[in-house]
Amino acid sequence: MAAQDVALDKVSVSEGARPSWFARQLALWSQATQPLRPLNAPRARATAQDASWPLAPELISVSRARRLAIEQVVEWRLDELADTVELLVSELVTNALCHTRGPVRMNLQVRGARLRCEVEDTNSDGPVRRSVCDDAEGGRGMEILDLLAEAWGSSRTATGKTLWFELPVPVPAQTCPPGDL
Repeated sequence: MAAQDVALDKVSVSEGARPSWFARQLALWSQATQPLRPLNAPRARATAQDASWPLAPELISVSRARRLAIEQVVEWRLDELADTVELLVSELVTNALCHTRGPVRMNLQVRGARLRCEVEDTNSDGPVRRSVCDDAEGGRGMEILDLLAEAWGSSRTATGKTLWFELPVPVPAQTCPPGDL
C-alpha cells in the first residue's frame, strides 16, 4: 500500500466516496509533519548493516546495551572491535541514562569502512568536558572517546540529542594461494 493511501486511511471519508482535495492534502501534510519515530521503538527495521534497540530508562539497560552491541558486532564478524565497542557503548548509554529521564535508543551501523554507534536521548544538552581529580569516580567519558574512537560527536535532534562514535572496520587479511609468494 502506498504511503499516500496509508495517510488517506487516517482521514475520515464516507464509504465509497472519493476524498476531497483538502482531505488528500491534509493526509499528505500530516504524514510529512508526523513526529519522529519515538525513542522507545527501534529506529527502523534491522538490516544486514543497521540495527536499533530501544532501552528502558533504568541503569540495568547499560548491561543490556553492552550485550546487544557485542552480539551484533560478532554477528557482523567484527569481533576485533568487541572490547572497544563494549566500553564505548557503556560510556554513552550510562551518560544518557544519568542525564535524561526519557527513553533512550541505541543504533549500530556499518557504513563502508566504519562502524558507527549512536545513542539517542531526550536531553538536548550536549556533552560537557570536565576537569576531574585523579580519584574521581566519573567524568572521563569524553577522554575515553578521544582515545578509542576514530571520530565522535553530538548533534541535536527534534527529540533531544544523538551522541555517536565511529570505529574503523578492520580490513580482512589478504591470503595468498600456496606457491604465490
